[in-house]
Amino acid sequence: MTLLAQIGLTPDEIVPADIDETAQRDEVPRLLAQRLARAKAAAVVRPGAFVLAADTVVACGRRVLPKAETERQARDCMQLLSGRRHRVLTCVVLTAPDGRRTERVVESVVGFARLTGPQIGAYIASGEWRGKAGGYAVQGRAAAFVRFLSGSYSGVVGLPLFETAQLLRGAGFPLP
Repeated sequence: MTLLAQIGLTPDEIVPADIDETAQRDEVPRLLAQRLARAKAAAVVRPGAFVLAADTVVACGRRVLPKAETERQARDCMQLLSGRRHRVLTCVVLTAPDGRRTERVVESVVGFARLTGPQIGAYIASGEWRGKAGGYAVQGRAAAFVRFLSGSYSGVVGLPLFETAQLLRGAGFPLP
């Protein structure tokens, strides 16, 4: 909601989509992001309304990193990302009032500095990683780890605003 406010939008309703976000066997990161965003849009579709759904996947090579739920998962993610570049893919799906669906996948590349054990430990202790794709939030404390970002910063946060605005305008939504 904070991201949408940056482009002058306040949603009428926010409906969490209750879907299984488990990657399918051999599913590549881009296709996973698309499948999940489409499933979220389908789960909350409202006839006659604009429905916006998105999903973000963090990938290191073909490996999809989890939305960290345990300290062990978060630590594993931080250790894997330390000193490396990785991809963040966000798929945005817009369903228009007439049922037309459009979508965009935005891929960004993020490079982390080499992290020390104490840096990882302090980040884990913050709890900020909980429920975050790849075990980190670029808009929070993990910003201190990012030495390189190419692409959409807001896409790494979870919703690429430029592409979202373009989808909305293309579907006839009156943006401020």
